Amino acid sequence: MNAQTYRWPSVLLAVLIPCVLLQRTDGSLSEAHIYQPILNPNESVPSQGSYAVKNYNGSLCVTVVTGVEYIITENKINWYFNLDPSGVKVNGYCGKDVADISLTLPGDAASLQFNFKKKFNKFYVSQLNAHLSPQPLCKGCINKTYSGQITSEMLFLTPVCETFKSRSGFLISVSPAMKIKLVPLQMKAFILSDREYGLECLKESKKIIAMVMGAVVMTLIFIVMLSFLFIRDRRRQGYERM
Repeated sequence: MNAQTYRWPSVLLAVLIPCVLLQRTDGSLSEAHIYQPILNPNESVPSQGSYAVKNYNGSLCVTVVTGVEYIITENKINWYFNLDPSGVKVNGYCGKDVADISLTLPGDAASLQFNFKKKFNKFYVSQLNAHLSPQPLCKGCINKTYSGQITSEMLFLTPVCETFKSRSGFLISVSPAMKIKLVPLQMKAFILSDREYGLECLKESKKIIAMVMGAVVMTLIFIVMLSFLFIRDRRRQGYERM
């Protein structure tokens, strides 16, 4: 009974205080670690991950395929951290006109969230949130959490019938001290079922065909008018010479 009584304070310390050393019964020491990303002074290509959110019936709603790199600026010096896809937990929400997908590391050490909206049969990122809680840059340095967001009316605007793609990727500044690099980047939101895809995308195709045909007709009319004016001017010049 006494042994159990003495064991409780150590357990409580391990829960309440990070990195507390625990004494085992065999006399050895163990340490309770909290995961913290390590910033690197050298930049490297991030591993590409594939992330998805499904709706209530199990069908895909949002997909994001990208490599994520956090760029932290301290005292005008850049530090880098690449998101490891194998350690990422994916959460999200799917609605009729709004959706989101969150990529999070254990202990909320790092996160990246995309908020999507749909308008006029197009989807776009309306808000991007990011945060990173890395290990201190030096012994004795304080712990810092870097966070930021951008709010855009129509970032990565794409028709719902298509997938946004960029091989070169994007560098997005979310705060003065943090940038997010997404490379390469491929995303799709409000994914349609086969039936919905047929209906919606057929409408879009008809609109595009109508616009192209209209442009062709206007071009032909313009060419005919130029030809008429050219012939008329030539005739006038002929009359004047006579």
